[in-house]
Amino acid sequence: MNYEQLVQSVIGDTEQSLEKFLPELILCGTILFMLFSRLFTLTRKLLPAWFLAGLGVGCAFVLAEPWKFLAEGVPLERTEIFTGMLVHDAFTVYFRAILLFTTFVFIVLARISRLADQENGPDFYTLVLGAALGMCLMAEANHLLVVFLAIEMASLPSYTLAGILKGNRKSSEASMKYAVYGAGAAGVMLYGTSLIAGITGSAHIPTIAWRLAEGIGTDYQLVLVLSGLMMLVGLAFKLSAVPFHFWCPDVFEGASAEVAGFLSVASKAAALALLVRLVVGFAAPPAEEPVPFGSAQSHAMAHAPAHAPPLGMRQLPPASLPSLPSIDPIRSVAYDQAVAEHQLISDHSGSSESGQAKMIRVAEMRTFLAWVIGVLAAVTCTFGNLAAYGQTNIKRLLAYSTIAHAGYMMMPIAAGLAMMTHHPIAASEAFAALLLYVLIYVFMNMGAFGIIAFVRNAIGSEEISDYAGLVRSSPGWVVCFSAILFSLIGLPPLAGFMGKLVIFASLVDAGMYWLLFIGGVNTAISLFYYLKVVRVMTFDPEPEGRPPLRLRFVSLPGLFTMLMTAPVFLLIIQWNGFYQWAEAACRTVVGN
Repeated sequence: MNYEQLVQSVIGDTEQSLEKFLPELILCGTILFMLFSRLFTLTRKLLPAWFLAGLGVGCAFVLAEPWKFLAEGVPLERTEIFTGMLVHDAFTVYFRAILLFTTFVFIVLARISRLADQENGPDFYTLVLGAALGMCLMAEANHLLVVFLAIEMASLPSYTLAGILKGNRKSSEASMKYAVYGAGAAGVMLYGTSLIAGITGSAHIPTIAWRLAEGIGTDYQLVLVLSGLMMLVGLAFKLSAVPFHFWCPDVFEGASAEVAGFLSVASKAAALALLVRLVVGFAAPPAEEPVPFGSAQSHAMAHAPAHAPPLGMRQLPPASLPSLPSIDPIRSVAYDQAVAEHQLISDHSGSSESGQAKMIRVAEMRTFLAWVIGVLAAVTCTFGNLAAYGQTNIKRLLAYSTIAHAGYMMMPIAAGLAMMTHHPIAASEAFAALLLYVLIYVFMNMGAFGIIAFVRNAIGSEEISDYAGLVRSSPGWVVCFSAILFSLIGLPPLAGFMGKLVIFASLVDAGMYWLLFIGGVNTAISLFYYLKVVRVMTFDPEPEGRPPLRLRFVSLPGLFTMLMTAPVFLLIIQWNGFYQWAEAACRTVVGN
């Protein structure tokens, strides 16, 4: 392929990709407009930052059209965009909708609680949109470079948001800790990424999966395992999974309740989406080697008749040896040596290894990943629930609750990986359980942290002991907060019960009874520290000397609280419909 043909291919691919990238483009445009509007005082007065941010996120959500591809059952095939750097499918649509909705809720919460009014509003909302953009890219990453860049794009604004209360020492400390620990985790992840790319000769996830299944890098198994674990460090940090959780309690306590809620939901959702992308991507290689963009074959396919498959899905016939992409900048000595050894084996045998050998490698990889994630989920869940005991600050308690729920949400990933080889339909149902729980978790945690923010504005404290007697002055708030806490436990008939039920059902289908037992025990353990908060609000006497609370439930904060609490009751009624959405989103990921 000559230079002119390559340019034409890039232009054609970009034109097709922009249509599927419109929500992210809207976020980029909103950020630029907000930065530009700071130059003009009149523009800031007519179009306040919170309004521009909410409008941009709302437009992005509408253009994403999740109801079209999920609720209406319109098929959405997996398509690679921007020369294979990103992937667009139903899974992308689902998580993009979750992230944009969470961002919109956060903007509304920050406006109602007047968090941004205390500081520089335009800077605050610009950071929020930047973090949301990075999180959306995490959900659709298809290349290791994009994986790293997306994580950093989401992390850097988050570091600043954690310290947005400039006059608060704890807030500044939280921001510093978050940034230092995040930089360390990012460095480890980047090193692991470079090792995988160097051994396999590519950073394109489907290509890496195909080459691993072919046996390229077999002599570097220990290095591959080590590099995979190093990549897991970065994801575990974002998930606050044990032992990379140490930043979470301090950051949540120092940051504002609004920011803590956003980090506990959006950051976790994006990290879970990326984790699924990576583990399923590495463990689900295509039957044929993906066509490298920029090759002569891809150019010929780009000019194929209209009935030809989309660019991102075109494939070459299987070959005995994987070929290097013509524009792939990564080629290592390790890869060359592995290819030479593979060629030597092929020369003696007369052909490449059988498909059975490939499936054995893939099955072993899936089993290994299932055990690693299952053990990580068990340890994270147990530590989070046990550490929540003895906490006196409500945000620290919910921080450990967030750690525990990260463990719960990793359980269906382990179950799905364990069933991918022999039961792909059941595997997609396991991943659907994760997606359903993420949706429920949005309302539970954003509602909980919203109530904490409103009560903080009323009493000036976030200590659990200062919530004593709250039921006598503000019964509506106590009812809503109690319902959310009971849902976090997983008590029927609340939505959290159905979310945990489908997660535990996936563990039964996978035969992972040991993980089911640990999840059930931890659910029982969580009952006690959540009930402690309810007991303090309802039965403990009011603190002496505390002024009368002026926390009206019939107000904008009350309306926000009711809107976040209502799905905790209503999702249990319509859970099957949302579960079907989640299933539709997982089919293209698993390959059904």
